[in-house]
Amino acid sequence: MSLPVISSPKEMQVWANAQRELCRTIAFVPTMGALHDGHAELIRRASGTCNEVVVSIFVNPKQFNVSTDFDLYPRTMDADIATAQQAGATLIYAPEASDMYPLGFETSVIPGATAEPLEGEGRPGHFAGVTTVVAKLFNAVKPHVAFFGQKDFQQLAVIRRMVIDLDIDVEVVAVPTVREADGLALSSRNVRLSVEQRQLAPNIFRVLSTVRNEILEGRQPGEVASKGRGILESVSECRVEYLEVCDAINLQPVDDFTRPVVIAVAAWFGEVRLIDNITVSPTD
Repeated sequence: MSLPVISSPKEMQVWANAQRELCRTIAFVPTMGALHDGHAELIRRASGTCNEVVVSIFVNPKQFNVSTDFDLYPRTMDADIATAQQAGATLIYAPEASDMYPLGFETSVIPGATAEPLEGEGRPGHFAGVTTVVAKLFNAVKPHVAFFGQKDFQQLAVIRRMVIDLDIDVEVVAVPTVREADGLALSSRNVRLSVEQRQLAPNIFRVLSTVRNEILEGRQPGEVASKGRGILESVSECRVEYLEVCDAINLQPVDDFTRPVVIAVAAWFGEVRLIDNITVSPTD
């Protein structure tokens, strides 16, 4: 039997209120579909935490800066429902764009400084799209706990900041990045890589690991970030958008290594944009 699917925000709220009245806890995994094992791991973690696990599937037009990227984003609803069910989901929330952004829609959640560097620098308005849609999803699903992958590290930081700043009653749980055997972070965009690009893409993780090791050996963050960019830019077909070492909490640039940092990268292989990161602490 396939999972039940709710598409109306009001119907979703009715269901969530009913679960809460029964003292059943709700876990939430927001996705844009095209589910892979990284998403499945989030769902598995969620199913071990709460009575109900809601997985949303919504390709959010407001967080795409390039219309072709939105158009090409894979949409595999039937396969997604099967994957979610196998991983332990109990309900799918799949609203339409007209439900999420009805006629006359004009209210947004505008993030602050955490959203400005890295992804925010090259994708203006992206995180406003993320925070707005996540706030709306939280309002519909009413979860006790929400699960996010660490691959989207800045997104996770922005959402955590939003939850604190707006007094949203939900616990945000981070789940480590799921990787292929060769280190490539799982992503819905990986299917768009050519055979050759797929062979080259694991260099992203190799360079991140090299930068991490050199920071632990005492080299300055800015110096090793520059070296890492150079190594990655030498990879065939790879164009580096950014590779930076930032404070792991506020994502601001760092000059020394006295607090936990995140090494974050965005790189293009042809028309496919991939992001990844590694965190490192002075206590590692």
